[in-house]
Amino acid sequence: MAIVSPSMLSANFLDLQSDIDMINNSEADWLHMDVMDGVFVPNISFGFPVLEAVAKACKKPLDVHFMIVNPERYIAQTAKTGAMMMNVHYEACTHLSRTVQEIHEAGMKAGVTLNPSTPVSCLEDIICDVDMVLLMSVNPGFGGQKFIENTIEKTKRLRKLITEHGSNALIQVDGGVQGETAPRLVAAGCDVLVSGSYVFGAPNPQEIIRQLKDL
Repeated sequence: MAIVSPSMLSANFLDLQSDIDMINNSEADWLHMDVMDGVFVPNISFGFPVLEAVAKACKKPLDVHFMIVNPERYIAQTAKTGAMMMNVHYEACTHLSRTVQEIHEAGMKAGVTLNPSTPVSCLEDIICDVDMVLLMSVNPGFGGQKFIENTIEKTKRLRKLITEHGSNALIQVDGGVQGETAPRLVAAGCDVLVSGSYVFGAPNPQEIIRQLKDL
């Protein structure tokens, strides 16, 4: 059974309370939140005022994905929101091992994200230290993009790396996750499905979440 983390980037920001109520009453496991700075990725999303407000209203653990430069500056502030997972990009962290250690010391789980062109082999020396690896299956920055097909094979390679090193890291995939791609990702070894427009754009989002969970 897959872990499902709907992406708030696709929610209705004029009526976030209704969408958070829907998530609270659904079978969703986590809520995925994308923080973008307009520097690391070519888009700006939301910051701590939104994170803090959502943290108070959402009953599901927060899975916070930082698509920003220098994410290590915001570890303590993220921990204060009560976030369960702080996810940083491999490409944005010069001292990734230290950042992962500091996230753990702050009381959160540590995730590392790889962009589509970054190979899984670069995680070989840290795979046993992280709680989750997020594979971007679109180029980060915008919701509703087309799924990059190579992600299926990349998920298989990451699953092999995790198994060979005896790591307990979960595999999460974000981007273009919907009815056709989700079953193939789970079959390839994905543990956590992030889905935005497929969930929030559906006539019955709770039913879509249930279907994803049953994979």
